Amino acid sequence: MTYTFSDEDGIFLVKLARRTVDDVVKIKQKPEIPEDTPDHLRNKSGVFVTLNSILDNRVSLRGCIGRPYPTSPLVEVTIDSAVDSAVNDPRFPAITQKELDLIIVDLSVLTPPKKIEYTKPEDLLELVKVGRDGLIASRGMSRGLLLPQVPVDWKWDTKEFLEHTCNKAGLPVDAWKDPETEFMSFQAEIFGEEKPRGNIVRNPRHQRK
Repeated sequence: MTYTFSDEDGIFLVKLARRTVDDVVKIKQKPEIPEDTPDHLRNKSGVFVTLNSILDNRVSLRGCIGRPYPTSPLVEVTIDSAVDSAVNDPRFPAITQKELDLIIVDLSVLTPPKKIEYTKPEDLLELVKVGRDGLIASRGMSRGLLLPQVPVDWKWDTKEFLEHTCNKAGLPVDAWKDPETEFMSFQAEIFGEEKPRGNIVRNPRHQRK
């Protein structure tokens, strides 16, 4: 994909997300939008902040919340998503101070999700590309999202990616074969720490064990 954001943009955003996590855990408040925020990072964009814990070389998800649609400025939703990932993810207890140095901060800047048009469900196996696409599965009131890096980290093929996205939506794993299940795809520019408080790189890889 063509990159919209520079490595410097990624470093700025991940550092902001890291500072937000530190502040909301330590002093129970989020930082203000930095005065030196570049203008293009004030444009509206979707974003997700992912927190992984690392212990004994084992990487585990610790929080992941975001906004998939471009409804607010990127710098603002980076802060809000970092807060929610740290203390408001309903799947996990809030991050504690003693965990802060064991947390890896990743950030995914999303393209606007687009509906995948297809004739029959089996077409999805060709239309969806692992490593390129993130997915949103929906049927009725059920909806679930997985970021592009998730199937890469877990070494899933396309069918497994579709199944897990359906599962994330609270649907049966084979719901991707149901014509009433709709899929949207998006791409993401991903930046993150190589290790807790470490160098910030594009497309970090955190293999699950």
